[in-house]
Amino acid sequence: MRASLLQIAVNEGESIESRRRRVASLVREQAGAADLVVLPELWTTGAFAYEEFGSEAEPLEGPTYEVMAKAASEAGVWLHAGSIPERDPEGPLYNTSLVFSPSGDLVAAYRKIHRFGFDKGEAVLMGAGEELVTVRLPETTLGVATCYDLRFPELFRGLVDAGAETFVVPAGWPERRRSHWTLLAQARAVENQAFVLACGTAGTHAGVPQAGHSIVVDPWGEVLAEAGAGEQVLTVEFDPGKVPATREQFPALKDRVLGLERPRG
Repeated sequence: MRASLLQIAVNEGESIESRRRRVASLVREQAGAADLVVLPELWTTGAFAYEEFGSEAEPLEGPTYEVMAKAASEAGVWLHAGSIPERDPEGPLYNTSLVFSPSGDLVAAYRKIHRFGFDKGEAVLMGAGEELVTVRLPETTLGVATCYDLRFPELFRGLVDAGAETFVVPAGWPERRRSHWTLLAQARAVENQAFVLACGTAGTHAGVPQAGHSIVVDPWGEVLAEAGAGEQVLTVEFDPGKVPATREQFPALKDRVLGLERPRG
């Protein structure tokens, strides 16, 4: 299976409409080169551009949905279109990821569960999602998470229990904590014996330098590919069959004790 992680920059002075067109073109360029394409978190606004969340929020099936659905169909790829600030007409804003099939159908939407910012930013401006999301592809089952979620291993264990074999993690991760980004991506891969495809952004968001360094990690924690700091398309070929093989060869997940429902009596 081939995956392309599109590590794009949210450039100042570039309109969201222009950025959508630019990213859609990059997606279409992956036709024949990738089976799965992944975009970063909140790439329409920038993950740290808090003041723009409200004004630029859109319905689930809004402009970004339309452009990305068409791009996925034209490229014939599975597309994790990163996340957008979603405006629920009956509720708060959400940091919502969209996943499209090669025919352009929306097959999943994930509202980010763990909101970053403590007492400011996303943590107070957006609502929290409540549902774990997996997507079955012909080759593997994706478990969907977003950025700050990477710090919460219980979410990933829940995704494993739901059948996930490959985690896809779009992010807007800051440069000052880049070492955590790499460490946590490898940890989530090792402890769950799964692939991790983590796609970050380049450039600077609202004055916050971004880490870049999108990364693909295998079930043993080995880094298969890693981007640099700037804009880059990171394409990697990996074997989804390595997940069941690893779990059989080293069946650590079978020895889990805590966190499991066990019968009483």
